[in-house]
Amino acid sequence: MDAPLTGDDFAALLAATTRSAVHLELRDAYMADESFTRWLKSGLVETDDSDEWWASIVEEAVSRRVAVRRARIVSEPLSDYARWLWECTGPVNIAAGEEVRWLPRHHTSGLLVPPSDFWVFDDELLVWNHFDGRGEWAGNEVLRDPDMAKMCRDSFDAVWERATDHREYRPS
Repeated sequence: MDAPLTGDDFAALLAATTRSAVHLELRDAYMADESFTRWLKSGLVETDDSDEWWASIVEEAVSRRVAVRRARIVSEPLSDYARWLWECTGPVNIAAGEEVRWLPRHHTSGLLVPPSDFWVFDDELLVWNHFDGRGEWAGNEVLRDPDMAKMCRDSFDAVWERATDHREYRPS
């Protein structure tokens, strides 16, 4: 498995994108970071340098008319981590111009989704994100495979159709 894409690598991928970048997230928790730990203690969302970096690269892409969309499949009631993501999504992702939708796992019957999180850029480039059982980073794969990218994009689109816009989703 490859080393994780660096921030610069990911920024370059998004900068080269001309039409769309879609991301499907499937886990209820990922590796803990300082922002999450602070939120657990205080209940307050505090943005940090990584949030500002993300907002800047999304804003740049959106300014070029790139559609940046993220769908999250989540178990309800939400895990602490997913609730933190929900609270951060407005001030970070939505504010930057990203579109985000949420789909409760119990509403996914009949959908076929890959087993790993992924990004698809311009329906051509696929980036698999792999995590271990504790939500820690386990590596990624970057593929230029139009057939695999289409399969993942179709899966994303099916989830997107059923999912609820972040502004309307109320976690249980």
